[in-house]
Amino acid sequence: MGGRDRGGYAVAAVLAVVGALAVGNGVRSNVSASAPYRDYGGPRVLWKIPDGSAAPSSPPVRVEIPAIGVRARVTPVGQKANGMVEVPPFEHSDRAGWYRHGPSPGSRGAAVLLGHYDDKRGPAVFYRLHELKPGSLVRVTRRDGRTLTFRVDAKEQVPKTRFPGKRVYGNVRYAGLRLVTCGGAYDRKERSYRDNIIVYAHMVKKR
Repeated sequence: MGGRDRGGYAVAAVLAVVGALAVGNGVRSNVSASAPYRDYGGPRVLWKIPDGSAAPSSPPVRVEIPAIGVRARVTPVGQKANGMVEVPPFEHSDRAGWYRHGPSPGSRGAAVLLGHYDDKRGPAVFYRLHELKPGSLVRVTRRDGRTLTFRVDAKEQVPKTRFPGKRVYGNVRYAGLRLVTCGGAYDRKERSYRDNIIVYAHMVKKR
């Protein structure tokens, strides 16, 4: 999330509205956690992941992604009054935000971590998220002391005007993880990147 152009950095809109235009600085999440499982489209590999084991719920406190050099704190984020998902403030752009109204990483369902792409000073926590490839590992440490390992299944770049909200927040029968940031061309008029980078993963190890 975040944005900048060659003439200077901009505090930009960061995510998209589910099923609507990208506005504000978050994602409207209107998908019920108890919604029945279904195929939400997107990369086919996502809907071939078998049911998996899950861990009891506990908030995440750190995320590590060795392939792109991420070692960051995780802070809970909620929703604004207008239904937009909050993100960490720009003064904490080195942190990821966990959408606390959804599953925690390791619980059955799709846990969502959001992070800025850049800020006024330069690259932020998820600046290199677009470099992740299937098979890359993501490790999440939780408050209960467990460290969970997720394997990346797929990545996609989508216009914010067509943010796949059901695919990101929709119900799944395994412990899933979604990482979201900005990407694509920078729109100087809107002071925002035009796309979102979304990484999908599932839990392969817990300890």
